[in-house]
Amino acid sequence: MFPLIRLCCFHTPFKLQKLTAPKLLLYGKNKTTCSSLGLRLQRDVCPLSRPPCLNTASVYATKLQALHTSLPFFKKKTPKESETKNPGVLQRSMESLKDSPKPALYLSIAGLIPFVSVPLSMAIQGTYYPELAFALIMYGAVTVSFLGGMRWGFALPENSPAKPDWLNLANSTIPPLFACQALLFKDVTVSAVTLVMALGIALHYDVSLLPTYPRWFKVLRVVGTLVMVFSLLATVALKAFSEIQQLTSRNEWQSTK
Repeated sequence: MFPLIRLCCFHTPFKLQKLTAPKLLLYGKNKTTCSSLGLRLQRDVCPLSRPPCLNTASVYATKLQALHTSLPFFKKKTPKESETKNPGVLQRSMESLKDSPKPALYLSIAGLIPFVSVPLSMAIQGTYYPELAFALIMYGAVTVSFLGGMRWGFALPENSPAKPDWLNLANSTIPPLFACQALLFKDVTVSAVTLVMALGIALHYDVSLLPTYPRWFKVLRVVGTLVMVFSLLATVALKAFSEIQQLTSRNEWQSTK
């Protein structure tokens, strides 16, 4: 009866049931053999002596753990692992403007007011004023001369990273020469185009040839140059539109006459 109960409850293998006590006593003298036999018996009996309910419960717990374990791509990434998008050029430029000194920023904005107000006022009124256009050319020439001479002030100090050599000092005289030439022309269109060329040359010098300028200054120079160029080109466009209107009205008057 006892072997039958042991067979049903503990599920011991047939080989272990045949292993009787006298045979085990034979190995008692040798400790090494007995310990190896005990390890073998423990390895063979323990997995089989577990009740079926425990095996089912362990499998179910393993399945639950697998279900509640999130996959690697569903896990929330740490800031180090997440890909940080690099900001664009425009965003970085706007952020660098915040580092500019307030006097330099405000004075630069104030200096652009005449460039914006002159073509804007003529466009609102719908009339081209040659006096205002010539005043804008004069103001543009003064601004170009200031931008050219600024390199002298940057290169002359002893601790300046820019050397007072022929390249830096001679290039600073080119924009004022263009500005003087623009004032000698009688046509506003030619004068405006000359000033646009001078502004482009000065911007090239400040951005490319002198990389030691701070970033905020370079961004300020780019923004200011774009505003001045668009203002001069808008003035030229208003002048051309005014001439077309005058020519059209003259032709209509001659045809009616």
